Amino acid sequence: MGLVKDEIDLPNGPAASPDDAADGADGATNSNTDTAEDAPEFQRELEEQRDRYLRLAAEYDNYRKRSSRERQEAGSRAQGELVKSLIDSLDDLARVDEQDPEVVDARTIHQGVEVVSKKLMKALSAAGLELIDPVDQMFDPTLMEAVLTEPALSREDDHLVSRVFQPGYLFNGQLLRPARVVVKQWNG
Repeated sequence: MGLVKDEIDLPNGPAASPDDAADGADGATNSNTDTAEDAPEFQRELEEQRDRYLRLAAEYDNYRKRSSRERQEAGSRAQGELVKSLIDSLDDLARVDEQDPEVVDARTIHQGVEVVSKKLMKALSAAGLELIDPVDQMFDPTLMEAVLTEPALSREDDHLVSRVFQPGYLFNGQLLRPARVVVKQWNG
């Protein structure tokens, strides 16, 4: 292959003249010049994007703080409402406590405590508290804790709760304390 003075053999394409190579170099220079001319616009767009990002991050941080504060305030309001509903029962209990045991008989004190207990349970039930008192119900290990077993008189009584040592409580469907019970067991 002979080389002509004005032509250059390129490995990947047709022969090119030195003038074409010079044009290519100028094209690259033009391209670099275009990029240099666009730099202020790119810089401005970068600053806009950065500003938008910082504003969005600040908005999210404010939202997170506001949500946390509102959640705490809602919890405080709910606790305040519960305490408010218990104040009457506390007043009644204080009146029972003020009774002179030498003047008032034990039956009256007992009745007063029973009334206060019912009033207290009514207020707590209104707030979402449920009593678990499972006498004569099938033993449920998700709500009850078997403390003792006793013999069942028949097969039908197997796994029935015969006594409750300590009642259990649910609050809005969440188990606060299991009922502690005695369960009948058939050994027949």
